[in-house]
Amino acid sequence: MSELEKRDLEIACQQILLPDASVYSVQWVDLPAPFSSRIKASFLLQHYFKVITKCTFGLIAPTVTAEGVQFRVQSTGCALLSFSPPRFEADEAGEAVHLHICGGFLVQAGECDRGMFSLLGTAHDGGLRIMVQLSDYCPLLLGSRSPSGMHKLLYRLTQAYLHKVVTVRYLSSLYGELTGSKPRAGVKKVQVREGAEI
Repeated sequence: MSELEKRDLEIACQQILLPDASVYSVQWVDLPAPFSSRIKASFLLQHYFKVITKCTFGLIAPTVTAEGVQFRVQSTGCALLSFSPPRFEADEAGEAVHLHICGGFLVQAGECDRGMFSLLGTAHDGGLRIMVQLSDYCPLLLGSRSPSGMHKLLYRLTQAYLHKVVTVRYLSSLYGELTGSKPRAGVKKVQVREGAEI
């Protein structure tokens, strides 16, 4: 067993509620230098779709149309989340894909035109950092711009927890596919922005 396979994989994570009651969530994993070749944002997105399907046992189907992307409940027309078409970016540091939230059952009414889901692969400390970021998102489960303690608890125990689980599995799976190793994954808390932990 190689040294890479023996050590635990650390996945950084922060999930917070901002003062405007929107959610900010970020997770990342760092690839060491030998595996830090440029990664296409299209590959990051397709791998995320694959992990979503696998983690939900096929119940949620990421669907791409000319209008954008929807996370639909399988065999129904119900879109849990709807996004505008993916916006790809690339520069000397790396690549990214951004999906603007534009609706869906899990979004508060009146807040359907805000929020962004992003996947990024950027150079970091001689290696490559792969990041999943959700920003300015207003979940239905929080109820309003002034969520009660019960609404916060409900969101924390359901959607926030599931998002974290899926993202950790995504980053672990991606790390394994890119490096050919299967290290045990652990989560470490980080602070990127100020807010109330959820």
